Amino acid sequence: MPITLVDSLNTLSADSWDALVPEAQPFLRHAFLSALEDSGSVGGHSGWQPSHRLWVDERGELQAALPAYLKQHSYGEYVFDHGWADACHRAGIAYYPKLLGAVPFSPVSGPRLLGSAQAATQLLVALSSGLEAEGLSSLHVNFTHAACDQVLEAQEGWLQRLGCQFHWHNRGYRDFQDFLDALSSRKRKQMRKEREQVAGQGIDFDWRHGAQLSEADWDFVYHCYANTYHVRGQAPYLTRAFFSLLAERMPEAIRVVLARQHGRAVAMAFSLVGGDTLYGRYWGCLTEFDRLHFETCFYQGMAYAIESGYQRFDAGAQGEHKLIRGFEPVITHSWHYLCHPGLRAAVTDFLEQERVGVLAYAEQARVHLPYRQV
Repeated sequence: MPITLVDSLNTLSADSWDALVPEAQPFLRHAFLSALEDSGSVGGHSGWQPSHRLWVDERGELQAALPAYLKQHSYGEYVFDHGWADACHRAGIAYYPKLLGAVPFSPVSGPRLLGSAQAATQLLVALSSGLEAEGLSSLHVNFTHAACDQVLEAQEGWLQRLGCQFHWHNRGYRDFQDFLDALSSRKRKQMRKEREQVAGQGIDFDWRHGAQLSEADWDFVYHCYANTYHVRGQAPYLTRAFFSLLAERMPEAIRVVLARQHGRAVAMAFSLVGGDTLYGRYWGCLTEFDRLHFETCFYQGMAYAIESGYQRFDAGAQGEHKLIRGFEPVITHSWHYLCHPGLRAAVTDFLEQERVGVLAYAEQARVHLPYRQV
């Protein structure tokens, strides 16, 4: 069966797509991915051209899918292959366009090959064998979960890459104080001091679901989000329209905490929820306040997860500053199929060395966790 390519999820019904998506994964839902497309956050001149690949049976029923994008650059992926692209450029090898299986701008691990393992394997084999005919240098599948790893590991020619993030785990804490009691005395005092510094500036917090936010609230959320890019001289990945579309299409998954000083909103953090996990995604402020970032992005999310019964808080990429606040190292996985044999050999050597470093880094990071020794 040939692969079907669609450049817009609007050609598929939400029901047929979402039937392949695990219920706990908000980032792969038709509502989320189509909001990216319909808002202009992907497509156009963004360098992210939707190119979703489908495996459809003889009856025309969707059996497997890979949310995928033709990429003309490597920005917004959080699995960094700029060095590979530079090496190709120096050697006269075309690295772009490439095909990327991922959730745009979202370094969140989860399923990528949607559908049964058998159908997903058929889709994967057909995809990798047809890359050069499409004029593509490579296929990359970022931030996979265990079941996807098993499918990819069984296929010849795929290279695994490891990364490290920091996630917080709710160990059955009754409240935030119960969490603090699990820390060493010095770290417990540090966190209390940070929280007291924020409260002492007259700042309090208001958590809201998607349906509780007005368009004026979304204007504020976007202003804060965009400001985090503007201060670095960059353009934001997401458009203002994305937030309104997402609030319309999946409000039940949205959580926003607004930081207010004497009643005036000054900062926000935007999250999604799914299954047992709170996913912290975007943050921003209009005025700098001492320790406000740590309170809004970390402590508020941890307290909300405890109160709401979520078992895990994924606060995004990067994060040695998360480590000392109780976020534990977690190994992430991505997979890469490179058509050029010379590039594949060079990257294989690089990944073998990088793997040793990543695993050693994660192990060493655990030494700096703030928890009391039992």
